[in-house]
Amino acid sequence: MPVQRKIVCPHCDAINKVPGDRPAQKASCGRCHQKLFSGGPVELEGPRFHKHLANSDVPLIVDFWAPWCGPCRSMAPTFDRAAQMLEPHARFVKINVDANAALANEFGVQGIPALFAFQGGKVAFRHSGIADLGMLRGWVDRLAASSSGPHARA
Repeated sequence: MPVQRKIVCPHCDAINKVPGDRPAQKASCGRCHQKLFSGGPVELEGPRFHKHLANSDVPLIVDFWAPWCGPCRSMAPTFDRAAQMLEPHARFVKINVDANAALANEFGVQGIPALFAFQGGKVAFRHSGIADLGMLRGWVDRLAASSSGPHARA
């Protein structure tokens, strides 16, 4: 029996189990029937973020940002492009620090943009400031390589 990966729906937050032998890129949510990966970052707030963090078998790449932040606006197209290119190997998440100060504080965000990679609910990598596509791709590749079992790549 193929290994199943848990993937949280970005639309309704239902926890879906996707068989490891099926492409996650084409998978749809069992509850709302929307695609589990849409090729773009997902905006999350505290409770929704914690649900994704606790229940996702794919890494989460998180951009802590604010709409007034110039470097954050400069970083946005790169983050969007990374989501288009690298899903479903990772879920790309944006968290507005103005609306989620407690969440930013929880992870020690002191400056923005702040980028984090989470795997298995824990911080695997973090970076302050603007990052390029190569760094984000490197994170996803390293996290996939460090995963064990047949679901190393989602």
